Amino acid sequence: MLGRSDIFRAAAIVALIACFAATLFAINRRPSTPVVEPLPTVPAPATDDLTAELRRCSALGPKDAVDARCEAVWEENRRRFFGRPARPLPPSPPAAVAPATTTSGDAR
Repeated sequence: MLGRSDIFRAAAIVALIACFAATLFAINRRPSTPVVEPLPTVPAPATDDLTAELRRCSALGPKDAVDARCEAVWEENRRRFFGRPARPLPPSPPAAVAPATTTSGDAR
């Protein structure tokens, strides 16, 4: 006749087999196809001169470290990256005008 310990041992073995089967079923089942929701349409951000200035400053290379305008542009870029509100950029300095070369007389 079966003793009490034999019944518990058989129940434990059946429980282990059931856990093992449930684990295999969970591992091998195919995942359901994910529901693809359309992305919300976000209007394109208004273009500002920050992008153009960033390109100009990055084209300067090491010279941009001494350019005060570039320092302000990079600082504004960091502010926007970290989620702070945008501020207007400082005004651009006027473009340097090349001096006109005039000759006073005929060089012969």
